[in-house]
Amino acid sequence: MPDQSGGMSLARPLPIADTIHRGRVIDHRNGYDVIACTTCGFRHVVPLPSPEAQAEEYAENYYTGEKPDYLKHAAEDAEWLKLMHRDRLEIIRGHLPGSIQTPTLIDIGCGPGFFLDAARELGFAAHGIEPSRQASAFARERGHSITNAMFDAQLAATLAQADAVTMTNVLEHVADPAALLEAAITCLRPGGILMVAVPNDYSPLQLAARDGMGMAPWWIAPPHHLNYFDFASLSALCARLGQELLEATTNFPMELFLLMGDDYSRDGPLGRALHGKRKSVDLALERAGLAHVRQRLYAALAGAGIGREAVVISRKPIH
Repeated sequence: MPDQSGGMSLARPLPIADTIHRGRVIDHRNGYDVIACTTCGFRHVVPLPSPEAQAEEYAENYYTGEKPDYLKHAAEDAEWLKLMHRDRLEIIRGHLPGSIQTPTLIDIGCGPGFFLDAARELGFAAHGIEPSRQASAFARERGHSITNAMFDAQLAATLAQADAVTMTNVLEHVADPAALLEAAITCLRPGGILMVAVPNDYSPLQLAARDGMGMAPWWIAPPHHLNYFDFASLSALCARLGQELLEATTNFPMELFLLMGDDYSRDGPLGRALHGKRKSVDLALERAGLAHVRQRLYAALAGAGIGREAVVISRKPIH
């Protein structure tokens, strides 16, 4: 895919400790600059936090401090979440050999285990990796196999290779996403499938709201969101780590509501209400027997770089 981040280098990313970050400053918030980094090949903040600080934050504080309503909202969204998870798991299953009766899957950053629920229902043997003590305990109570730890190369070396590795809303949080992704790929057997989902930031619709309506770039959220990927930069990172790109998908582009005058960026209750409207679209198509229309719609939007999440599916080469 073409470079959309302002002069990306296609050189293999260096470990973060050895990297000199270079790139023009494109935004600033909460004491952080966002740069279009020509060394890393994607937009990220500077300065970056230490691994030790991140480990402490995500082990104890994230679900209690940053996302105190997560489980409540997830319970309200259960039917819709299952739909979204199932769509993505079916994409993965479609790229695996039919001879695999019970595909193995590792979900990195599994949270409370809702994706694992859907994987189990679809016949996957799934294992979750999750740094949060609270979320890990919740997932274990639901009967899932969980490793309560920050995922890294050292942990990856202890895991058996799987048919699929997934991570949703993880790469935007870590100081060295290239290293984490490379470690994840080592957990794949040759021919295995990697699915990575991140917020689709600096998207055309976000830029339309910012540049056409004078809105502040609400999507910039350090210190929790450090990296700002789009379809092009995430695909490029997977490709230069040796992955074969297969397809991309997304979900409903929430920014459409902003362009229609509903500014949820500073109004949490309004955002929740609009989220209900996007759920209604997906669920109505499902109940009408038109799941294939929803899936084709989101694949087409991904092709245009539009959608709230950038979801990239790739394969580890056999040779």
